[in-house]
Amino acid sequence: MPRIYRDRLLDELDDPAAPCTLAPLDRAVADIIESASRSAVPDLPDRIVAATAIALGVPLVSRDAAIRAVRVETIW
Repeated sequence: MPRIYRDRLLDELDDPAAPCTLAPLDRAVADIIESASRSAVPDLPDRIVAATAIALGVPLVSRDAAIRAVRVETIW
């Protein structure tokens, strides 16, 4: 990632009025990861993203068929 984009991302994350939030990889997410089996969603980063959406109670923007098969609400 070019430094200018990284700096802009960090500025947005540091701004309390920004519409984006850095979601933690915490115990709640770790507990939910087990609900997305490795056979259903083979990529660990995809399982983490799906589990984070479930833990936060927000829909996930994805057209990935494997992620959509998990019990996460998806848009797209």
